[in-house]
Amino acid sequence: MTTTTTRPVLSKDGGTDNRPGLLLAVVLAAQFMALLDVFIVNVAAPTIRTELGASGAGLQLVVAGYTIAYAVLLITGARLGDRLGHRRMYLGGLAVFTAASLACGLAADTGQLIAFRLVQGAGAALMIPQVLSLIQRTFTGEGRVRALGAYSAVLATGAAAGQVVGGVLVSADLLGSGWRPVFLVNVPIGLALLALGARVLPRDARTEPERSRPLDLPGLVLLAAAVSLLTVPLVLGQEEDWPLWSWISLAVSAVMFVAFGAYESGLARRGGAPLIAPRVLRIPGIGKAAFRIGVAMAVNAGFLFTLTLHLQGGLGFSALRAGLTFAPAAVVFGVIGLTWRRWPARAQRVLVPAGFLAAAAAALAMGALLQGGGTGGWALYPALAAMGGGLALAFSPALTRALAAVRPEDAADASGLLATVTQLGQLIGVAAFGALFLGRLHAPGAYDSGEALWACALALAAASILGASTALVRRAR
Repeated sequence: MTTTTTRPVLSKDGGTDNRPGLLLAVVLAAQFMALLDVFIVNVAAPTIRTELGASGAGLQLVVAGYTIAYAVLLITGARLGDRLGHRRMYLGGLAVFTAASLACGLAADTGQLIAFRLVQGAGAALMIPQVLSLIQRTFTGEGRVRALGAYSAVLATGAAAGQVVGGVLVSADLLGSGWRPVFLVNVPIGLALLALGARVLPRDARTEPERSRPLDLPGLVLLAAAVSLLTVPLVLGQEEDWPLWSWISLAVSAVMFVAFGAYESGLARRGGAPLIAPRVLRIPGIGKAAFRIGVAMAVNAGFLFTLTLHLQGGLGFSALRAGLTFAPAAVVFGVIGLTWRRWPARAQRVLVPAGFLAAAAAALAMGALLQGGGTGGWALYPALAAMGGGLALAFSPALTRALAAVRPEDAADASGLLATVTQLGQLIGVAAFGALFLGRLHAPGAYDSGEALWACALALAAASILGASTALVRRAR
C-alpha cells in the first residue's frame, strides 16, 4: 500500500505560523461559532420575549434576521474573498461578527437586537466562505479529504449544538443576565481567534488575474434581491398568517432567480467574470450534491425547530432540558461526520441514500414516541441519535465528495454556492415544517402538540425519502 503525502500549500511568510493543523482548528472554530448562532437563539427566544417585551414578529426577526443577512451575503462574501484576499476577509468578517455579538449582548430593546443580529449575520457571511477557500488552497491529496470531512462535520453539528449550548447558558442565568450570554460567549472566543488567525493564516498572495477580475455588481444586486425576496416571506410568513405580500414576494423571487441566471450566462458568453463561474456548475455531481445538501439541511432544521417547539411549548421543558435533549443527535452527527471515510469501500457507495432512509425511520420513531403527549421515555434518545447519524451520512459524504472535485481556483465560487444552499435549505425547513406544526396546533397542551409533531414527522420522513431517491436517478442513468 502506498501512502499519499500531503503537502500543505502555505505562505512561507516569516510572520506566519505555517502549521496546517492549527490553521484548520482556527478556521473551523470560527465556522462552528458562526453556525452555532443560527440556532443558539431558539431556546433563548422565550426569555428574550419576556425580558424585552418583543412582539411575535420582532422575536421572529431576532431569531431569523441573522440567517437572512447571512444567506443574502454569502456569495458576495465568497467573491470578495477571491478578489481582496481570503485572510483579509476572514479576519475582517470575524471582527465584525465579534463586535456585533457584543452589541447583541448589550442591546437595550428589540429594535437594537434586530439591527445587531443583521450586522452579526453580515460578519458571518464575510467570514464563512473563506473557511472553505483556505482549506482548498492549504491542503492537497488525502489531507484535503480529511480537512473537508472535518469541515462538513462542523457545518451541521453546529445546528444541534446550538440548541444544547443555548439551553445551558439560558438556564445558568449567569449573574442574572438571562439570555445575554448566548451572544456574549462569542466575544472572548472571537478575540482569541482573531489573535490566532493573525498568526496562522497564510498571507494573501493573489495572482494578477484575480486582482484585475472585476466585481460583478449587477449579479450581486440580482442575487441579493432574489435571496431576500425568498427568505423574508419564509421567515415572517407564518407569523403574519401568510398575507398576500408574502406570496407576491415568493413569486417575484423566482423571477429574479431566472433573471440572475440569464444575466450570468450572458456575462460568461461575453467573456466577463460572473458571480458564479459556469464551470463550477458543470463539475460532475455538483448539482446532485447541492440538492442532497439542501434536502438534508431542510430536514435537519425542520427537525430541530419543530421538536424545540414541542419540548418547550407542549411538554413544558426548561431551556436546559430541551437543549440537552438534542445532545445525542449532535454527538452522533459529529462522530459519524468525522469517521465515515474509514468505513469499508463497499459501504461508501450507499452512505447518502442509506443516511436519508435512516433519517426517515428515525423521524417516524420520534413522532410515534411523542404522539399523544408523552415524553417518549428512554427510547426517545436512540431515535434522536439515529436522526443525527442518518443526517450525518446524508450530508457529510455528499458535501465532502462534491468539494473534493473542486479546483482551488474555484473554491470561492463553490464555497459560496454550497454555503448558500445550506442556509436556504435551513430556512425552507424551518418555514415549511414550522408552518405545518403550527397549522396543526389547535390548542395548547402536550396532546395537541404531540399530534402536530406526528404530522411533521411524517413530512420529515417523506422529505428524507425524496433525498434517498436521488440514488435511483443515478442507477437509472
